[in-house]
Amino acid sequence: MFGLKDDWSLDVPARYFTLEDYDGGVARWCPGCGDHGVLTAVQRICRDQQIPPERMVNVSGIGCSSRFPHYMATYGFHGLHGRALPVAEGVKSRRPDLDVWVATGDGDNCSIGAGHWLHAMRYNMNMVVMMFDNNIYGLTKKQTSPTTQTGFKTNTHPRGALLPPIDPITSMLGMSNASFIAQTVDWNPVHLHDTLLLAWKHKGLGFVRIMQRCPQYTNQVFSDFQDDPNSLLLMQHDDGVPVDPALDRTFKNRIEHDPSNMAQAIELAGRRDVIPIGLFYCDPTRPCYDDQSRQGLGMSVEDKLAGLEREFDRFAI
Repeated sequence: MFGLKDDWSLDVPARYFTLEDYDGGVARWCPGCGDHGVLTAVQRICRDQQIPPERMVNVSGIGCSSRFPHYMATYGFHGLHGRALPVAEGVKSRRPDLDVWVATGDGDNCSIGAGHWLHAMRYNMNMVVMMFDNNIYGLTKKQTSPTTQTGFKTNTHPRGALLPPIDPITSMLGMSNASFIAQTVDWNPVHLHDTLLLAWKHKGLGFVRIMQRCPQYTNQVFSDFQDDPNSLLLMQHDDGVPVDPALDRTFKNRIEHDPSNMAQAIELAGRRDVIPIGLFYCDPTRPCYDDQSRQGLGMSVEDKLAGLEREFDRFAI
């Protein structure tokens, strides 16, 4: 350009994101709620993987956990009760370039959203689904949820829940085209972080059930498991959730489990003497529906109109 030295160049530093870049504000969950730990884990993953905030979408339904998008400085959609997954699938269909994370709860996901849940696993679209499971409807103040333990007293069952709870892991292992099913606990931040990170790296739907404490209504439900680390069964394998050396002294109760072994995964999911944590099942070869739904995204308006006209012409009389 006239008047400027032709050897000048503008040195623009690469963008680097810190935790503050993903902080959407002060979380209004109760003190001691396990949701805080999940939020921190996701923000750490975003920073460590340097996910641009504008390339990430957090989608949720209704419930305490579903306030998640409000606390992430990314794009977000706080949807209707049980409807987080179809919204997330719509986002992924039209914008496959975005990182999509879904925050849902045991009530939101396993009750009114159960139909969407089953089909989302079958569609296997490339996203992370975090199911916060505190065994109760917390936001609406202590009603029985699909995962409430039999006999637990709630406002809707003051003499104790009557029916056996849904087992989300067993349910998903029986779903066709499931590609990634894992379980972790909010009170072990290392394992929580590593499980979510592995789900994010997986191509397909990474479903993670998070056993999550509610200090107001189910604080005693997981207390025995918190007090006794041996009540947790750590599943380990080279293809599973990496076992951080920091966990060596915490988890003595372990089992070698190949996540490609569906039969053993079902057997482990049925254990009631312990809570297995880690990766139950993974099959990265499963087809992803978003690989099909993205077709035609690069077409111009003219090409789309021409295609429609060709189809209409087939029915001309």
